Amino acid sequence: MSQQIIIADDHPLFRAALKQAVTQAVRFVDVVEVESIATLQDAVVANPDADLVLLDLNMPGAHGFSGLVFMRGQYPGLPVVIVSGSEELQVIRRAIDYGASGFIPKSAPLDEISQAIQAVLNGEVWLPADVAAKIDSVKAEHSDFSERLATLTPQQFRVLGMLTEGMLNKQIAYDLDVSEATVKAHITALFRKLGVRNRTQAVIAVQQMEVEQQQQAAHSG
Repeated sequence: MSQQIIIADDHPLFRAALKQAVTQAVRFVDVVEVESIATLQDAVVANPDADLVLLDLNMPGAHGFSGLVFMRGQYPGLPVVIVSGSEELQVIRRAIDYGASGFIPKSAPLDEISQAIQAVLNGEVWLPADVAAKIDSVKAEHSDFSERLATLTPQQFRVLGMLTEGMLNKQIAYDLDVSEATVKAHITALFRKLGVRNRTQAVIAVQQMEVEQQQQAAHSG
């Protein structure tokens, strides 16, 4: 029986490299490639028995850790491995704190990426060898906002992503093929869940997750 792995990255060349690593790691595998958080949501719905998601931290529809937090909140049984250009200990630690099953630097050689995929499919949490020895010394942190973010439904998260891109209710309704009244209902619900009063506060809170990631990278660099 073949396994199903979803590769979520907005760079076609890197998706191709990851696909090569996946096929090297797993003998019988179906690979689904997506390039945004919205298409990732669609892929998870269309492939409910997926075994693993390889997720780039920064891609369309997500800011910093928000995509990971959403995935863990909505699909807790689906392992997510972060594949990132960042190799900072603080960023890696935060990714693990937010529920990632592993962290693969984009600079890792193909064989190492294949080993990581095999390890996570076997139920392990995988980190690069040099990181695993140091990670416990990095202070764990937790964000109340991330817990709230994890409670959003897929559609609410998609609407939130569109708000952060500055889209108007009318544009969101058109893109999602729903009425403006439905969009307003989603916005009201997500404001309540996130504990914010308006779209500006919501956007700032989400963007803060990206700033937080960048700050941690700068501090540990």
